[in-house]
Amino acid sequence: MRRAAVCFAMLLGACPEDQPPAEAPWEWRLPPGFPEPFVPEDDPMSAAKVELGRHVFYDPRLSYNETMACATCHEQARAFTDGKATPIGSTGHVLPRNAMSLTNVAFQSIYTWANPKLSTLEEQALVPMFADFPLELGVQQDTDAIVRRFADDPEYQELFAAAFPDDDDPFTVDRIVQALASFQRTLISGDSAYDRFIYQGDASAMSESAQRGMALFFSETGECYHCHAGANFSTSFRSAGTEPGPPDFQNNGLYNLDESGAYPPGNGGLFEFTGDPRDQGKFRVPTLRNVAVTAPYMHDGSMATLAEVIDHYAAGGREIADGPLAGDGRQNPNKSTLVRQVELSPQDRADLVAFLESLTDDAFLTDPKFGPP
Repeated sequence: MRRAAVCFAMLLGACPEDQPPAEAPWEWRLPPGFPEPFVPEDDPMSAAKVELGRHVFYDPRLSYNETMACATCHEQARAFTDGKATPIGSTGHVLPRNAMSLTNVAFQSIYTWANPKLSTLEEQALVPMFADFPLELGVQQDTDAIVRRFADDPEYQELFAAAFPDDDDPFTVDRIVQALASFQRTLISGDSAYDRFIYQGDASAMSESAQRGMALFFSETGECYHCHAGANFSTSFRSAGTEPGPPDFQNNGLYNLDESGAYPPGNGGLFEFTGDPRDQGKFRVPTLRNVAVTAPYMHDGSMATLAEVIDHYAAGGREIADGPLAGDGRQNPNKSTLVRQVELSPQDRADLVAFLESLTDDAFLTDPKFGPP
């Protein structure tokens, strides 16, 4: 909710008529157990900036041909994913990586599946806006014209002026990016059955099956918690009070095309940035919050269900018997040592699924403040 502080001088008749009331400082309203997110000093939070970012996030005019918005690939009901194996850009080009959830994206220390250099949401927003191979939003096709679409709109004139009151001309790519990042930092999810059970003391919030699955998830038998760690179930984590550790990328044995660890061309993960063959197939560990509504899974969307994902990890990797992707991922030399064969009963598998389903926050998926304006 936007809150504005009343200009005290105005009450005394001392404020110029054209001076708007100052906006109150941003206040985080965080779920129990959550720290304050990290926010860059050059992009402080404000309610006006968040509201502008929400409008831009849902506006297809941000794409060159006006067919695609950020929300096209990040649907609220799917925890800001799109339900596709991989998205399709504004010009119909198929993108190579699964659309990542924006759940608790403010707490990530690095962004996208495998880029070790993107450490802020502001940097990340430029990727879909300006990507060429393949093209996504296509802002580079005519950046000035796209910015003018917002500058010529009376509603956006008010929104930009409120968000950036000190700017003579706030209609720039930098300001659009800052507004988008501010809105995304508010996408905080912490009211799942798991949260109510752990942080709010509601002993009835999780089923017995989910509780058994939780015990297995956090056990040395399951090993899941080593990578899906902490409040956001990911080793990629940063808050206002913590410094991020070294970027963490893991190979989970999806492919092994040539028995030396190769992944499909154009989808080699961290290897594409380092050139180190040992980095083939290493990707960032995604959050598991709301994971039950973000299918399909993996960096290429190649697994359809949570049951399939659990079977993959229980087997210690994936073997593909034939076809162009044939190979035994279980034997991938770059695979994490934590991904190993584990004996799981049918009940164990069902319990793990129940636990992962307990991480769904229905309020987050339906809250109007995260939806279209």
